[in-house]
Amino acid sequence: MLRHVSETTATIWVETDAPGTVTVSAGDLAAHADTFAVHGHHYALCEIGGLRPGQSVEYRVSVNGVPVWPEPGSPHPPSLLRALDPSAPQRLLFGSCRTPTDHGPAAVARYGADVLRAYALRLAEARRAAAPAAPEPTALLLIGDQVYADEIQQPMREYLAARRAHTPAHRVRPPDDEVVFFDEYAELYRLSWSDPDVRWLLSTVPTLMLFDDHDIRDDWNTSGTWRRRIAENRWWRPRITAGLGSYWVYQHAGNLSPEERAADPVWRALRDGGDGGAALDAFAWRAHDEPDSYRWSHSHAFGRSRVLMVDTRCGRDVADDRARSMLGSAGGRWLDESLTGDVDHLVVASTLPFLLPKGVHYLEAWNEAVCAGAWGERLRGPGERLRQRLDLEHWAAFQRSFAAVSEAVLEVADGGRGTPPASVLFLGGDVHFSYLARARARGRRTDTVIAQLVCSPLCNWLPPAMRRMTWLAGRAVTGLGCRVLARLAGVRAPALDWRLSGGLWYDNALATLVLDGRSASVRWEHSPTARAVSEADSGVLARPPLRDLAARVLT
Repeated sequence: MLRHVSETTATIWVETDAPGTVTVSAGDLAAHADTFAVHGHHYALCEIGGLRPGQSVEYRVSVNGVPVWPEPGSPHPPSLLRALDPSAPQRLLFGSCRTPTDHGPAAVARYGADVLRAYALRLAEARRAAAPAAPEPTALLLIGDQVYADEIQQPMREYLAARRAHTPAHRVRPPDDEVVFFDEYAELYRLSWSDPDVRWLLSTVPTLMLFDDHDIRDDWNTSGTWRRRIAENRWWRPRITAGLGSYWVYQHAGNLSPEERAADPVWRALRDGGDGGAALDAFAWRAHDEPDSYRWSHSHAFGRSRVLMVDTRCGRDVADDRARSMLGSAGGRWLDESLTGDVDHLVVASTLPFLLPKGVHYLEAWNEAVCAGAWGERLRGPGERLRQRLDLEHWAAFQRSFAAVSEAVLEVADGGRGTPPASVLFLGGDVHFSYLARARARGRRTDTVIAQLVCSPLCNWLPPAMRRMTWLAGRAVTGLGCRVLARLAGVRAPALDWRLSGGLWYDNALATLVLDGRSASVRWEHSPTARAVSEADSGVLARPPLRDLAARVLT
């Protein structure tokens, strides 16, 4: 997998089936790395240096001198390293929520066509033709639910059944249909990323990642009550330990620059030699038990624009319903310090949308107030049950955090934190529908465009009943009613006002944000529902259609 890329370096992430030395060759450049071990699994991160800004070069991978990539007879074009070009337009793909499927009729009817695979097929075709239909992507931002550890598919069910049939009787018996141990997470990632087309795409487009709840478990860290109840399960400690440990290995390590990784204590522990499973487990448990002990958020420069990838899951402080924080103290400080101007565009990517349809926003704000006792102690319990049942856990359900970030963004737009950018853009996923919301400051005018861009899912349609509920939540009358409800619970009016100006769109989709100087635009592409199902009727969906869904000029 091609991960962090700068103007002069590129990181290649590799998993092997045995210890060895991994070599990456790109033109006259080469890098070598010995594998490191975690619970019997083997990985390497190779750093190619000496690239020129904008340089594009084919690369090859070998293990112990034996070529392993590209695979012999592969139908895909060669994988490329493409160093960042700060003077060129930055084209950032983003999306979330992908369930791997076999692309057959039943899978397409339930989950829709895999848009990530559809994009990979189109990119491969364009490269083979040596005349791309569109400019190459700068990076792919996968913002949440790269794997579903609690909603597994049949191949993973079969793996769990076979593996656990040999589990010693003294071991904790985990849920039959959920991933718990590191070996199981490793298999889950393998199944998710081994589709040949997706595997090729991840090898040739730089990728940055963030987790959301399903990477660990549905509703992860939604509240203090949730944390206390889940901890009563004997399998929870191995589950959260394996989930966070495998996330560091499979997703987070590749987000880091060479300098950041060299300074990371987890990386240093894994590189000390021997199997690093125990060290990784200890780190992961501490990251869960003391969220401020590690920062999962990360920042990246794309030309004169800054992208902040913000952890909204592990760093939460939910112990007290009267003092909830989406980011925790350390995460909140980091984001506040990172929200500055002197850039063309400031992009804040969090798995959870910052600006929801107003009906949902005010419902979540009202629910948070009720859970904190705004309507008396007797309603706190029912409020908590409603929170968990309806997943009322987005930024709106953390009003103190929402207000703090809103004020910081308005200071950026007003020029109080450096020269104002042309735009402050929030990227989000999670909700399984896509939309655009445009925002403004209440009571004053700024020249900086503020907008929320949501693209979700990549492959996991909402069931029809949920579509109807979310459509209703997006109506203006619903927003007004929920606003009144929230005000009756003491919720203050937000500093930002916003409205939907595109969506709600429910098809599987992948978005492209283009940042070109002070200009910004966005395009959503989807795989049309009716045609995708029809093409799958006769077997595996060989070539999912990919069509424009919507396009908007932002600045």
